[in-house]
Amino acid sequence: MTVPPRFNAARYCLGPGRPRAPDKVAMVVVHDAHAPYQDAEHWTYGEIDLAVRRIAAGLRSKGLKDGARIMIRMGNTSEYALLYFGVLAAGYIALPSSAQLTESEAAFLLEDSGASAIAVSSGLMLEHVPPGVAVWGPDEIAALLAGDPVEDYADTAAEDPAFLVYTSGTSGKPKGVLHAHRAVWGRRPMYEGWYGIRAEDRLLHAGAFNWTYTLGVGLTDPWANGATSILYNGPKDPSVWPRLIQDQKATIIAAVPTLYRQVLKHCDMASYDLSSLRHGLTAGEPLPLDVAGEWAARTGTVLFEALGMSECSTYISSSPSVPVRPGSPGKPQAGRKVTILPREEGSEPLPPGETGLLAVHRSDPGLMLHYWNRSDEDAAVTRGDWFVGGDLAAMDEDGYVWFHGRNADVMISMGYRVSPAEVEAALAGHPAIAEVAVTETGTSEGVRIITAFVVPREGCSISPESVLAHAAEKLAPYKRPRRVLVVTALPRTANGKIQRNKLKDLAGVTDKADK
Repeated sequence: MTVPPRFNAARYCLGPGRPRAPDKVAMVVVHDAHAPYQDAEHWTYGEIDLAVRRIAAGLRSKGLKDGARIMIRMGNTSEYALLYFGVLAAGYIALPSSAQLTESEAAFLLEDSGASAIAVSSGLMLEHVPPGVAVWGPDEIAALLAGDPVEDYADTAAEDPAFLVYTSGTSGKPKGVLHAHRAVWGRRPMYEGWYGIRAEDRLLHAGAFNWTYTLGVGLTDPWANGATSILYNGPKDPSVWPRLIQDQKATIIAAVPTLYRQVLKHCDMASYDLSSLRHGLTAGEPLPLDVAGEWAARTGTVLFEALGMSECSTYISSSPSVPVRPGSPGKPQAGRKVTILPREEGSEPLPPGETGLLAVHRSDPGLMLHYWNRSDEDAAVTRGDWFVGGDLAAMDEDGYVWFHGRNADVMISMGYRVSPAEVEAALAGHPAIAEVAVTETGTSEGVRIITAFVVPREGCSISPESVLAHAAEKLAPYKRPRRVLVVTALPRTANGKIQRNKLKDLAGVTDKADK
């Protein structure tokens, strides 16, 4: 997987010499699943290339310094994707952020990243912006799209920084993960190792534009292969997905397991023509066996799972060429060096069947450059030639990986990694809460949700509804607890550390009492 020394991620996807004609449709954006086909946005490769180079020219004209970070805080629109790729095309560093973030969460990213500018939709303006940070609203973004284009994409090195994404860690504050332009080249093993993608494919992605899962799987990889991306930004409704597969003749759909479960629960799959669909992709959280089985039974197609992380995207998967082994996300993709290391220390791989820490070789071009201003965390994930991300797993003699959860306390919610410490810090501001702890618990349907355990202050009463309302003010929707349990005390070790495994036991006792 030798990377060309001069490499621009946006040019690789959209520039000259790519495997597609300029008039081929690259992106379809559906606003209303019930509207006629022609009512959707249809962007050709030539149109996207021109728009991205126009944005690059406009950014370059603003006199930003080399290495400038540009935060994107916009709604779920095609302009988001165009601006993201425009930043890469100009040679700056894109900071994509979720529109779900609260004001304080977004402000933290802006300050921590040291961004030079922020592009915002009208409904997502920040009340307080640090001095010296340029704010580009809808008018400025429209002007970028209307200007003259640069002749070519920036002549960046493969190792130059390209984008900065934030992910939850165990410290309670999101940490920035800085990726180089080479990260896009590092996605190449996914083409056959997960997608089995072809130029004639029409890939329907169920995520929003501002999610890195969408920017990567929904746009970057289809465009690098000359395929067509289909995205939906209308009202949330599980029933739209089989309709979109039918009307858009999608050949591949990508989503998180939770969405597949919702579709199966609420949709009569037999009433739609799904004959165009070859298979589905799933990532972000483990795929339950019942969801995989029911999807196959009702659609006649397979869901191929992948395991990854913000630091390296997906690197383990099943695919049309890697048969699904129920319960396993698959094998390391061809060309990647992956092993299992001891939990505590050492860089000697464990034998097949033993559980340890999943590790990726540091030579992988898809691996991040480093954490943003977190040198201590860089050291913590480095063991000799290996990057250790914190996932517990075992590898069998056939090379299949078996995921056993996180070595740390990071939770998975709606495909996002969420720090318990971050949620607990937000809930602790509730005036009636003395102590709080959060963890993942299961529901009767096998879904994992964030559950908060709260101890009231002396003399105070507290309702789950008031805790949820407080969370709605402080946290993005995917970070908020779905269930609140009021308890008299939290289980702790002799040293005072919360015992999260006993929290789950406590949730089980409470559930039985409620029945």
